[in-house]
Amino acid sequence: HLVESGGGTVQAGGSLRLSCAESGGSSSYSTGWFRQGPGKDRGFVSVVIFGGESTHYADSVKGRLTVTSDIPNETVHLQMNNLKPEATGNYYCALRRRRMTARNICRPNTYDHWGPGTQVTVSP
Repeated sequence: HLVESGGGTVQAGGSLRLSCAESGGSSSYSTGWFRQGPGKDRGFVSVVIFGGESTHYADSVKGRLTVTSDIPNETVHLQMNNLKPEATGNYYCALRRRRMTARNICRPNTYDHWGPGTQVTVSP
């Protein structure tokens, strides 16, 4: 069971911190973040592998986003800084129970479970 929170409306250059509350132990899963903008497909943003073994980011967000895993609280956070208007969209977290190959971490159909999403709007 996954629930995202922390979405909202900010001006360009602002920051938001998204959270993904999980049940079952963050260290037992890999948790990915995806964004779906208006009229667009769901695109990969970031992933934390098995509770923090490693993290990966889409090239477009490197240096501005940080994903962390709070294992005791079964929550994964996505800190988003210096947001740009193109970051607007619905943000989803997703779980993968088994190991993934590197080329599969960015594919939505690799993941087993999805949250309902949280909306982020970045105004110019």
